[in-house]
Amino acid sequence: MIKENCIKFLRQIKIKCYDQILERYKRKRKLITFVCDGFRNYRNAYTKLFSRTAKLIFGVPIAYKKYGMEHNNNPIERYNREIKRNNAARGAFQTSEGSESTTSLQNIIYNHITPHETLNEKTPAQAAGIDLLLGQNKLLNLIKLARRLEMMIR
Repeated sequence: MIKENCIKFLRQIKIKCYDQILERYKRKRKLITFVCDGFRNYRNAYTKLFSRTAKLIFGVPIAYKKYGMEHNNNPIERYNREIKRNNAARGAFQTSEGSESTTSLQNIIYNHITPHETLNEKTPAQAAGIDLLLGQNKLLNLIKLARRLEMMIR
């Protein structure tokens, strides 16, 4: 079940960002780099979904930056703890869909709406070269963009 969840998670990234990943590669001739800790299921999911279009730095331990490495997964680990704490504070969801929807919204806000001081006031998506050009009112404009895309798909 955990392996399937990792694949499902990375598939969401692929669906939403694949065109931008390819466009960035064509422009800069540089692969997007994913960094993850030693959790084996991430490597399996990455290999299945991104092995030809992105690079994976696998097995980066927490606080690796203090040993002189460029990458550090402390921020994402802190974010994962925050999500767990928020979900626990809400109590049990009545449905798994409610929990998934709330977590998805948290991920969207974290990645596309909230600028981060450690990323020079960019969102993680912007820092990764994925800019949806949402302007000043990011959340409202993201909702409008999602609605337009939904209408195009129908």
